[in-house]
Amino acid sequence: MRHGKKFNHLSRKTAHRKAMLANMACSLIEHKRINTTEAKAKALRQYVEPLITKSKNDTTHNRRIVFSNLRNKYAVSELFRDVAVKVGDRPGGYVRIIKLGNRQGDNAAMAMVELVDYNEVYTPKEKKKKSTRRRGRKSGSKAEAPAAAPVEEAAPSPAEDAAGATAVEAPTTDGPTVEAPVKEAPAKEEPKAEEPKAEEPKAEETEKKDDADKKDEA
Repeated sequence: MRHGKKFNHLSRKTAHRKAMLANMACSLIEHKRINTTEAKAKALRQYVEPLITKSKNDTTHNRRIVFSNLRNKYAVSELFRDVAVKVGDRPGGYVRIIKLGNRQGDNAAMAMVELVDYNEVYTPKEKKKKSTRRRGRKSGSKAEAPAAAPVEEAAPSPAEDAAGATAVEAPTTDGPTVEAPVKEAPAKEEPKAEEPKAEEPKAEETEKKDDADKKDEA
């Protein structure tokens, strides 16, 4: 009779069951997720979670206890080196079981066992750090102006070419540089202001002057 024995024997003897769970635990630590049946997944969760809790306190005694269960020194070193650092802030519940449906051959219920902290999709509590942006200072203070982009020099207009007084440098060669003379454009003559024409004497004034001259002669 099996009164009070609530754990699942998985249809195996004790030695076979322990060896199978140790092998599955090493695969879970190495690959971070494995697929198996639901019954084995629940048995594996009860087997591996106490070992992960032991790995949080890295002592020689805890390493020996974990090694006696896993029986693989590479899995023990990875558990204490990588997994313990990843799950250090979690108080428990290191393993997640996700149901995958039934297997096609024997219709057995399948599930995926994974370490919670290694799945970025199913961990909504972990928020990504927002990129901080610095806002500009208030209008009263002097803000640092951003570096101005290099401005391309505009081509000279035809008017500047006509009235340009600077000499154009000849292309550089091995010999001494020679400056090519630039012909100065003839300056435009400004129109002269028209001189005011003298007002012609009125006819009445001329007649009066003639009469006065005649009287003087008489």
